[in-house]
Amino acid sequence: MFKVFGFYKFIKIKSLKKKKILLQKFLTTNDIRGTIIISQEGLNGTISGNNKNIEKTVKKIKFLFLFKNFDCNNISKSLFQPFHKPKVKIKKEVVPMNFTLDPMERNVETHLDPKEWNNLIKKKDTHIIDTRKPFEYDVGTFKKSINPDINNFRDFPRYLNKLNKKKPVAMFCTGGIRCEKTSIYLKNKGFKNIYQLNGGILNYLKKIKKKDSLWKGECFVFDNRVSLKHGLINGTYSICGGCRMPISKKDKNSIKYEEGVSCSRCYDKLTKSQKSRFRMRQSQIYKAKASGKKHIFQKEFK
Repeated sequence: MFKVFGFYKFIKIKSLKKKKILLQKFLTTNDIRGTIIISQEGLNGTISGNNKNIEKTVKKIKFLFLFKNFDCNNISKSLFQPFHKPKVKIKKEVVPMNFTLDPMERNVETHLDPKEWNNLIKKKDTHIIDTRKPFEYDVGTFKKSINPDINNFRDFPRYLNKLNKKKPVAMFCTGGIRCEKTSIYLKNKGFKNIYQLNGGILNYLKKIKKKDSLWKGECFVFDNRVSLKHGLINGTYSICGGCRMPISKKDKNSIKYEEGVSCSRCYDKLTKSQKSRFRMRQSQIYKAKASGKKHIFQKEFK
């Protein structure tokens, strides 16, 4: 069993290159996989490993970046290692919106727990915004939510400028970090009633029982589990070998679906050469599975 730890912290960071090298070495030494993004405004990541090594890594991160508590973190489990290798990346921003968030600007009073969130989004005048990408929205979302249909988060402010400032705005994302910067942006634009789901969708699915839930579908995650359901158990989605987009069991019924090669979304866009190459890769994966090994190109271990 692998422990999966997601987190973020807005904090001013210096000596990024030095910290990246130290953290990368620590992850590798302790057999921790996943991705951590560091920038001058903070850090964000999801990592996985055994329980003991995750605890060691959490302590190391807090010591290295000089803080006691994360702004937010979530814990889930996986029967298989959901990441391929450890990555530490330096970015200009942890969430790209063309402005740096000052940690002092965060307003935790507008962070709603799952039950408070349910009460807010039931109100007719609440503008419910799914701040994630369109393909994430298609996998699952809250009832009556709106997705701006924006693939690049840097373009998100253009959508926000069109909102009615008098209506309550309820925002959510996978773990909460995208909403942190969005709420500050709206506050600076004169919005008064801005709320976000504390801990994001993952916290909601962990704490709210299915019978009380206002969530429809599953939650896409950026690892080999692909999607999660209530209780943060593995979902039913997988990844298309051609376009790397999530596909459901229903999608697999299409005549254009071929495991490891294509789905209805990308079948007509792929060249014959690409399909041939993907088929060869999938054939190698099948052979590796048959011999009990993991192939270098294998993306899913379920």
